[in-house]
This record gives sequence, structure tokens and C-alpha cells, in this order.
Amino acid sequence: MSALSQTPPNVSLLATRRDLLRIAAFGGVVLASGLPGFPADAAVPDFYFVQLSDLHWGFADPKVNPDTKASLEKAIAAINAAHPQPDFIVFTGDLTHMTKDPQERRRRMAEVKAMLGGLTTQKHIYLAGEHDAGGDRGAAFQEVFGALQQSFDHKGFHFIALDNASDPKGALGAAQLAWLAADLKTQSGETPIVVLAHRPLFDLKRDWDWFTPDGGAATALLQPFRNVTVFYGHVHQEITHRDGNLLHVSARSAMYPLPAPGSQPKKAPLPWDPTALDHGIGWRQVETSQPLRFDDHPTA
Repeated sequence: MSALSQTPPNVSLLATRRDLLRIAAFGGVVLASGLPGFPADAAVPDFYFVQLSDLHWGFADPKVNPDTKASLEKAIAAINAAHPQPDFIVFTGDLTHMTKDPQERRRRMAEVKAMLGGLTTQKHIYLAGEHDAGGDRGAAFQEVFGALQQSFDHKGFHFIALDNASDPKGALGAAQLAWLAADLKTQSGETPIVVLAHRPLFDLKRDWDWFTPDGGAATALLQPFRNVTVFYGHVHQEITHRDGNLLHVSARSAMYPLPAPGSQPKKAPLPWDPTALDHGIGWRQVETSQPLRFDDHPTA
């Protein structure tokens, strides 16, 4: 994991083009003018949205996180303190921690949705993670949070939320790929595209399940577009990967960090260090200057 900057945290979110792209590590703060393809026309309104990922509500291990409720409450408070408020908030999967009990699964979903109801910004885009949807192919998730996939337009951008979690193998599947192809046919090649997913669409680390089996088919459909940014979760850390016209950016978890790919034999939550400034739950600022500038900040 990257070393932390000693710059103190600054959670003010000024919607100016100087700020460009910001990605918060307990999710992300994304300023539209920093995304590839943002129109140069000054009359086009800037905006930003927040990405909150891997909440894992229901997770319980004091050696990893001694106060899980406080972690989520802190993230919610930080977003509510932002001025101006984001246009919307996206949740890139694993809102709940996995359980085999269908009643407990629904209870956790209802609880976390109620907590997220405390966010000032009430326009939410929910994606499922394998912890949410893997046990029942997304049945409970759809009851509580809605559709597993969707697309929408916002201020000149086309957003696509994909489901690579409800399939037991994490695949998108032929039907969803056909839907994606049809959706993209409605867009100009110059339209900036923002893709939201839970798992990475590229092969980050297969033996840790950090990939999408048919992700290459999706990225092939996206490559003809000039400007595509993919925001995903699942890996509980910041990783940026360039693939042709596609920029893939991951977010930290709001609950606990995971080790860097291949840094240890097995994938497992990193233990809580009470003396550390950064427990893997912080925020990262990315500015699309040339070259890209990355500044990581702790939240504690």
C-alpha cells in the first residue's frame, strides 16, 4: 500500500476545476471536471459525486475494527459536512457482510439502508457485492435496494452500473453484455462514460478473486469510446490501472483494509493498529494534472 502523505486531511469539497478529480478512500469524491472528457465549455456546470464502497454491515471482528458502527457513522458525517453537497452517492457493493441466513441478510440490508437514510444527499445508486448477492443471486438486494444494473445520464456524462456480483462466479453474463452493447450504441464515441462495478473488470489477482471472468468482453465494448473511467470496490484499497482509453480506479473500504495484491500468501483483513494514523480507512485525492498527482490522507 502506498505511503501516506503527511499533509493533514482537508475534507472541504470546493466544486472548482482546480480541484479536478478527488477520490475519497472510504469511498470517493469525484469532481466531474477531473474526469476524462469533461467539456471545456465553461457554461457546462461542474459537479461531483461520492463513491462509498464495501461497508460490510454485519462484520464483527474487534481485532480488525473495534467499532464498526462508528466507522460508518464517521463516513456519513464527513459526507454530510461537505459543501456543496454531491449531486449523488454511489455504493459500489458489499453494503452488508455475507450471511447464509436469508432473514439475517435482509435484516442487515434494512439496517444499513436506514443508516444511509441519514445522508443529506438522498439520490443514491446502489450496486451489489458478492456479500450482498452471492447467496441468493441478488434476490434480497433487489427487494431492498432495487435493480442490479442500470444506466443514466447526468450533465453530459453517461453512467453505467454493472452487476458482477450476483453470479456465483462473478461474471457479467451474456444477457448483461448484450444489454451493455445495446446501451452503448445510444452514445456518441465522444461522450464521457463512467462505469460503476463491484469487482475489477480487469485481471488484478485471479487467485484472490479480484477479477471478472468476462470483464474483457465488457472492456472491449468500452474501448471505442474516447473517455471511460471505471470506479470499483471489492479490493479495499486504492489501485489505479490504465488500459487503453479506460482508467480503472478502486476505492478503500469503509470497514477494513485488505493487503496489497500478492503481498502475503492469503487474502485476509489487516489487523487494527491502535497506534496508526491510517487504518486503511482514509481518503485519497487525485488531480488530473500532467502527470497525475496522488495524495493519500488518513482520517484518524
